Amino acid sequence: MANIRSAAKASRQADKRQDRNRAAKTKIKGHVKSVLDAIATNDADKVRTAFKTATKELYKAASSKVIPQNRAARKVSRLALRIGKTVPAALQASSSKA
Repeated sequence: MANIRSAAKASRQADKRQDRNRAAKTKIKGHVKSVLDAIATNDADKVRTAFKTATKELYKAASSKVIPQNRAARKVSRLALRIGKTVPAALQASSSKA
């Protein structure tokens, strides 16, 4: 425990930030996993919605400095590549309907 009042406050703030960042990272991992699960099912609509929410959460975390901007972009890019390799026919068929 800190002896100086400002150090105690800094410690409390750091704990709050740590909890907030941990929650955001856990949320990101869940969204990325949902994209991977949707890819495994090969359902284009699930893939599209899961990818959209995962992308949104990744960029949101990057904008609030939870993760670096480049890491968010890299994860989005790798997810998009994986979607393109495994579900291209389903995505093209559903996009031509729209």
